[in-house]
Amino acid sequence: MVSLVNANDIVIKGARENNLKNVNVRIPKRKITIFTGVSGSGKSSLVFDTISVEAQRQLNETFSAYIRNRLPRYSQPDADLIENLSTAVVIDQKRLGGNSRSTVGTITDINAMLRLLFSRIGKPFIGNSHVFSFNDPAGMCPECSGVGQVVQFDVEKLLDRSRSLNDGAILFPAFKVGGWLWNTYAHSGLFDNDKQLAEYTQEEMDVLLHGKESKIVYNTKGGAIESDYEGLLPKLTRLYLKRDSSELSEAKRESIDRFLSYSECSLCKGSRLNQEALGCRINGYNIAQCAAMEIGGLIRIIEAIQEPVAGPMKEGILTRLNHLVSIGLEYLSLDRQTSTLSGGESQRIKMVRHLSSSLTDMIYIFDEPSVGLHPRDVHRLNGMLRQLRDKGNTVLVVEHDREVMEIADYIIDVGPHAGARGGTIVYDGDFAGLLRADTLTGRYLKQSLPLKTSVRVPKGQMSIACTSLHNLKEVTVDIPAGVLTVVTGVAGSGKSTLINGAFLPSYPEAIVIDQSAAGTSIRSNPATYTGIMDDIRRLFAAANKVSASLFSFNSKGACANCQGLGMIYTDLAFLEPIRTTCEVCAGRRFSDEVLAYKLNGQSISDVLAMTVREASEFFSKKELLRKLQTLEDVGLGYVTLGQPLSTLSGGECQRIKLAEELHKEGSLYVMDEPTTGLHMSDISGLMDIMNRLVDGGNSVVVIEHNLDVIKSADWIIDMGPEGGHRGGHIVFEGTPAQLAAAEHSITGTYLRKALHSDLF
Repeated sequence: MVSLVNANDIVIKGARENNLKNVNVRIPKRKITIFTGVSGSGKSSLVFDTISVEAQRQLNETFSAYIRNRLPRYSQPDADLIENLSTAVVIDQKRLGGNSRSTVGTITDINAMLRLLFSRIGKPFIGNSHVFSFNDPAGMCPECSGVGQVVQFDVEKLLDRSRSLNDGAILFPAFKVGGWLWNTYAHSGLFDNDKQLAEYTQEEMDVLLHGKESKIVYNTKGGAIESDYEGLLPKLTRLYLKRDSSELSEAKRESIDRFLSYSECSLCKGSRLNQEALGCRINGYNIAQCAAMEIGGLIRIIEAIQEPVAGPMKEGILTRLNHLVSIGLEYLSLDRQTSTLSGGESQRIKMVRHLSSSLTDMIYIFDEPSVGLHPRDVHRLNGMLRQLRDKGNTVLVVEHDREVMEIADYIIDVGPHAGARGGTIVYDGDFAGLLRADTLTGRYLKQSLPLKTSVRVPKGQMSIACTSLHNLKEVTVDIPAGVLTVVTGVAGSGKSTLINGAFLPSYPEAIVIDQSAAGTSIRSNPATYTGIMDDIRRLFAAANKVSASLFSFNSKGACANCQGLGMIYTDLAFLEPIRTTCEVCAGRRFSDEVLAYKLNGQSISDVLAMTVREASEFFSKKELLRKLQTLEDVGLGYVTLGQPLSTLSGGECQRIKLAEELHKEGSLYVMDEPTTGLHMSDISGLMDIMNRLVDGGNSVVVIEHNLDVIKSADWIIDMGPEGGHRGGHIVFEGTPAQLAAAEHSITGTYLRKALHSDLF
């Protein structure tokens, strides 16, 4: 049957993923389409869970069964019809991560071309490009194996010498008394397990820490097992330091870090390369010096190269370096580890890979690309989006920023509200039409928070004295206590270094709400993440006089058939897996025995199906109501207690984190770009939360670019004047009104523009 659908549109009919309500929509191809709407309205369900997933699923089906079995598998989205898709490239906010060997240079492939350049025109000639790689044995420093620093387990942090092995002398969590790893030492027959480590001879300590060449016989239930004996330090190094850190959870990495010591490699001085590679130079610079330069400085070095043979390599390097400048990352260096990049920086780094591509008629999908960008830099982002479109590609952007919306060829507004009250298309058309539309987005585009003129009086000072961390230039600043302080400045100006690097170490009691991801597994939900589930389980246990563990679908109470998932997943190898509702528990996740227990007439499954708002009316326990109120305060009253976090949007997950921290008691809150993922209609609610915290006697420090947040501050610290080595100074301190009058501040300039536009 021949389709009569216009091939110039992506056509979707009957989309029902998550909260979408049989959505029908046409999206013009080879245009920029912006998707707007409140967090949780269904934007991501439409763009990522429907369009992106189906495009990737159909692309994977073009490969052989052998290849498909090794690719990620995608389930077919819940929709009646999806037509006219192209190959999709998703550029999201997930941090690049990676281990210490992954850098800006390696992830953008600039390092590969730079190595090739040095292998061809560097003097003296030392060999092919691999001898300039710190990830290759031919080029890496023999002392630090190309890491640039010596990372090792600190014996004094690992051991409590006042204890014996039986008393838990090995402090590393995985070696707890009675555990498998502990047994490999306690049952080795080499030690007196009741002897304090302080009484060990030097030989005994060497054997414990470094091992010896011998076979050890372990007696197990299955009989005697002979094994090589491995010392504590080699074992820990093998298990934790020689594996990719991205494979470990954030909690595990933090746990390991407590037992490590770091020091710069004495041989390569942090450059990672061996002495031969460091001796090869171009115009006086070796490859490590080039990698350590900020992008702007490196461009000038590459441009100065005159050798004809370097032409193609020079052109390729400069193209990619200029792309980094064009998207506002000129302050980075090629040796910057990818694990230290923010979500916004990671997303922009990913863009560089595609700007040089000659492929056309692709679909590029962006998730809030303006995140982490100062208002000054948004025009650079817009230029890049236009560049992708003008090549003949379709650009789909989920975005809240007005300036990005203004460049759209087409806008689709999803709503009208979030959760069950969302999931429909409330407007589609151009930006001018959206301004006239009676939707939340349309109304709030014409509104903004007023400039605060009456500010709070500080109750003291929190000082940072003469710090030169990273790009900070001997900065001394007093952060006022008892008020709302906003730290702003262009990307790379030193905001995060000032607060996260210099300020927080002096105030470890601070409650930090940053951009790290909330746990998003199918077993994690708002009730478990915020601790509400513990209170609910105790209430059910007390009412029915049984163990609280029965009321956990991750423990004794789980349905035996689906292990508490509520679903049965069937792996079909290279085909997409089949997900069916569990026939035994009907998706309720608990066993029949547990579901028979009631609290005020409701089962545990019934309670988890309640929205936050409904649960607030059902429960009466004060502590529980206080936690529920924090979810209501951050605008999540519509979310059900048992909804998997994996089904929530990025903005909803950010607010779940905020709610989880708000019910803690503390006098200092530090927030890192809390407006990430928030619709403009949610900003006033966020400001209400911040002001309530300050009025309650707390100090709130916020790193933020959003002008509505800046307008609402009591005190502003503006970093700059630019990013990288041209930043690191305090360019302004004062009130919002004073900032609006500060002509030397870039932030002040954009605040004045915003105030001027508010008048018309």
